Parts: sequence; C-alpha cells; structure tokens
Amino acid sequence: MADWAPIAKEYDPLKAGSIDGTDEEPHDRAIWRAMLAQYVPNKGVTGDPHLTLFVARLNLQTTEEKLKEVFSRYGDIRKVRLVRDLVTGFSKGYAFIEYKEERALLKAHRDANRLVIDQHEIFVDFELERTLKGWIPRRLGGGFGGKKESGQLRFGGRDRPFRKPINLPAMKSDLYGEGSAEKRNWSREGARDWRTRDRDHERSRDKRWPERERSWAWGESERDSKEDRSRGRDRRDRKDR
Repeated sequence: MADWAPIAKEYDPLKAGSIDGTDEEPHDRAIWRAMLAQYVPNKGVTGDPHLTLFVARLNLQTTEEKLKEVFSRYGDIRKVRLVRDLVTGFSKGYAFIEYKEERALLKAHRDANRLVIDQHEIFVDFELERTLKGWIPRRLGGGFGGKKESGQLRFGGRDRPFRKPINLPAMKSDLYGEGSAEKRNWSREGARDWRTRDRDHERSRDKRWPERERSWAWGESERDSKEDRSRGRDRRDRKDR
C-alpha cells in the first residue's frame, strides 16, 4: 500500500487487468497473450519520447493539417505523425505529436484531453511505448484500453486508473483486541439501563394497582347504592297502592 499509485509506473499485464492491481491470476486470454509476449518498441520511430503526445479516438477523416492547426495553440510542434494503414492508407484513428518544449507538452496534456475535433471527443496522454517499462500494446493483449462488453478492461492509465485496494479489519481484532473493554463496559451499562427501566416499570405498576382497586371498589359501591335506592322506591310504590 505504501508504493500504491493510480497511474502505472511499470507495465504489468496482470495488474493492468485488475481494477485495483491485486489479481493473482489472469481472467482472460488477452492477459495470457500479453504475459507471454516479447515486445520490442519500433526502432523506426524517431523523435524524443519524453516530448511526444499520444492522441487517440480521432475521426477517421481528421488529417495531419487539422491536428497541427489544433495542437499548435499549445506550443511549437516539431512533428505530427498520423498512423495510417500500410495497405489502404486510411487513418487508424490515432496519432503522435512531438513538441519542441516540455512546457507545451504539459499544457497540451492538461488542456487537450476530451477536446472535440471533427465531432469526436479525443483522448490525450503521454507516449508510453518508449517510456513505460514493460509496455505491451493492445494488439498483443496489453494496453490500457478495452471495453466492458468484451471483458478485457485494462487499468493503470490516465483514462482508467487503478482503484485503491480496500483493507477490511479482521473481526477478531475488533471483538477481542483494542476497544473490547469499552464494548464490555458499554454492554454492562446497557444491561444496567434495561434493569433500571424494568425496575421502574414494576414500581409504577405496583403504584397503579391500588388506584385501580380503589376505583373498582368505588364503582361497585356506587352501583350497590343505586340498586338499594331503586329497591326502596319499589317498596314505597307498593305501599301506596
């Protein structure tokens, strides 16, 4: 946990396939391919990797001129390389932009992400192929991309960072370790409170019983007196007749 970071400092296919980097076994075949792959960065790529920006999710109709026009607002550009298919010559939807100064690179990395170009929201990050140790591209099962539907999500990048692992405390330490004395005292106090409540309830009930008996006795005596009065009236009526 001490060396945990949301962004990967070294690429590990097994960790990249885990949302918190704690998986011990690969959960799809792509991770197996990435673990067995021996990838070497393309030696034909030129330029300073620490001044190069990776731009993805481009509209297939976007051109180098359009990219240069948009990204030149952040600083002077040395080179724009739009990756195209070798056979058809069509754009593959991503490009690399090399700046002359690091300040321009950092500004573009901060402000150009999720910028809309030709009705497409783009993704911007630093170049990882030559800067991140152990990097495996997406075509070999690596990368930080993937879709939820395919079950090949990858984590550790800017767009989808790692989540911090959750360390749940052990139940035994809570019950029998620190704080157990406080819990015992609390339970004792709670038991005392219940006992005092029961005792008070019994006392109040004992007090109410004599009052009820008196009310009942008063009601019976009143009823008897009413019956005596009615009997006396009946006797007088009979004598008068």
